This record gives sequence, C-alpha cells and structure tokens, in this order.
Amino acid sequence: MSNKFKSVETKYYEERQELFDGLKRLDRRAFMRVAGVSAGIAAGMGLVTPASFQLIQVAEAQGNTDKPKFSFAYISDTHLYKKELNDRFVRAILKAVDDVNALDPQPDFVLFGGDLAQLGQAEELKLGAEILKAVKAPVKMMVGEHDWFLDMGEKWRELFGPPNYSFDHKGVHFVVLNSILEKDFWTEKGLSPMERMKIVAGLDNALQSRFEVGAEQRAWMQQDLAKVDKKTPVIVFSHSPLYKYYKPWNFWTDDADEIQALLKPFEKVTVIHGHTHQLLTNRIGNIHFHGMLSTAWPWPYAPEGLPRFTMQMNRPDPFSQFDGCGDGRMDVLESGLVNKVYNLWQRNPITVRASYLASNGQQAVPPKPKLPSY
Repeated sequence: MSNKFKSVETKYYEERQELFDGLKRLDRRAFMRVAGVSAGIAAGMGLVTPASFQLIQVAEAQGNTDKPKFSFAYISDTHLYKKELNDRFVRAILKAVDDVNALDPQPDFVLFGGDLAQLGQAEELKLGAEILKAVKAPVKMMVGEHDWFLDMGEKWRELFGPPNYSFDHKGVHFVVLNSILEKDFWTEKGLSPMERMKIVAGLDNALQSRFEVGAEQRAWMQQDLAKVDKKTPVIVFSHSPLYKYYKPWNFWTDDADEIQALLKPFEKVTVIHGHTHQLLTNRIGNIHFHGMLSTAWPWPYAPEGLPRFTMQMNRPDPFSQFDGCGDGRMDVLESGLVNKVYNLWQRNPITVRASYLASNGQQAVPPKPKLPSY
C-alpha cells in the first residue's frame, strides 16, 4: 500500500535525490527543472527565495549615466562538497546560475572566480563542472586554493585547462592568474595530500606559506603584457587579492608588489578577485580592485588592513543561508574602467562605480550601511 502522506523529512530526501539525479544529466534544458527542485528544497527548509538579478537592472536603469561597452557576470567561491555530505552549497550555485542565465541582455561571458570545490576532490570538481554546463554564456574559469592543493591542480587542469591564460575581448586585454601557489611546507613534514589540503583550506594557521603568483608566472605575465599597448585597458582576474590585506587570515598575496609593478605602465587597470567573500574595494595607484561575493558564505571583515574605499556590508543574518552571499556583474565602460554590481541575495544591490575610485572616493559614493558591520 502506498503512503499518500509523506513527512516533510521524507519529501526533503526524495527531492534531494531527484536534485542529484538530475545533475547527472544536466543540460540547459534540464537546468530549470533541477533548479526548481532546488528551490523546493530551500522552501521546505524555510529558506527565503533570494531576489531576482533582474531587479538590479531596473534599479541601474534609473539614473545610470555610465554606458557599458559590454558586461560580464561572475559566480565565485561555491565550495562544493561531495554530494552525500552537503547539498546546501549546490542550491546556492544553482541559484547563481539561474541569476546569470536570467540576465537580459546576456553577459558576454561569465567568470568563475575560484574555490569551486571545498577539498579539491574529483567528485567535488566534477559536480561543479556539471552544474556550470548549464550557464548560457561562455564560462571563463579561475582556480582557487580549495581546488588545487589535494592533487596540485591535476584534476582542475584535466577538467578546465591551464590555470593561467590571457585573451582579448572588444578592445580589453584580460589576464587570468593562478595566485594561490605556496612554498612547499608539506614535503619535509611528510604530510599526506589531504593533510596538505586541509591545512591550506584552514587559512588562519601558521603552518602554510602565504599565497603567491610565483616567479615563473610573473615572467609569463611580463611577456604577455609586453605585447599590449599601454593605452589598452587591462583587467586581471586573481583568486587572492593582488595586494596585502590581512596576513593572519591569508587575505594576502606575497608577491603582490611585483604584480602591481608589471601593471603600473598601463593607463586603465582593474583587478577582480575572489577568496575574501565580501564587498571589498581598493585602489593602489592606477589599479582598481574589486572583491567578489561568495555563493557559499560571507567572511567577516578583518580587524585591520581594510582598504579605505571599501563600503562595508552589514552583519549577515546567521539564520539565513543566502544573506551576505550572492553573485554579480561587471559593466566595462567605454573608458575601459569597470562599474562593479554586487547582486546581494536578500538585500538591495550595490554598485561600486569606476568614478568612485577614479575620484578617490569624492564622487558616486555607494550607500553606507545603516546597521553595524561585521
């Protein structure tokens, strides 16, 4: 005899299984059905459905005088676990894919900002690759430390190709870096690959070295930029910030000064980074820096070293999975600089305009939070 009346828990696990079964054969057509199951699970757990990305476009259309030359969107720091352990972060990345697929017009491409996986395991990376197949626009991949240190990037390269590369798009030169390399702290200690991975994933420990781009990659970048006219706008993607924010949490890139020196001759330079899971805005000389939101969780701001142009976000609601998280969009202006749109789930969108940084914070100041920061 069939049971017509199922408990909430039974329905949840049935929908959860359907979600992961759907991911095995995910394509763009199947995406909406799987995303619908994800929304059902979230609703069943009492989670509020995040606001639509389309609301941003309505808000931006009112009073926006910066006309973008083109736009690209981003999804970052998804931290996927093996599916039998946790489906919370799967629901979040599905929400982000839904967001960017709903953009009209579509972005020219979507940047994935690193930390697709939590512990760099093949199952985690493959799960992320399956989900990202549903993104309509072309996806540019960047690696994070959570993707790398289990097998030193072997599975990442197999799935996504080289971790550093460059390309040109509509008059802008883009550089993608692997900025999470570390000096060998594991061989002498005889650590296993998973022990190494977990130490790096911990961030706030004294066992690992600091992140760096490294001499070999800096030499590659120097050769790459030598072919680019100094008036050409340059946009660099790095997982860790290419400046020194807060060393105890490894919000830090040791050779950031050397990278900045390579970028100094160019007139218009923007660096987009992940890793810090927070609104973060910096300017050093000619370089504008913007941090990306995470879909997994927000980090608090560090107790010191916060860049002065940062408009801090209010403390997230600890009872909401989505609060303080999100995705976003970069509008590349005719000038070659970037307006950065933070699509904060469950909050009003925040735009950090190029003119805010170009004027050293005198113009186009983003709205300040009314509640305490975190």
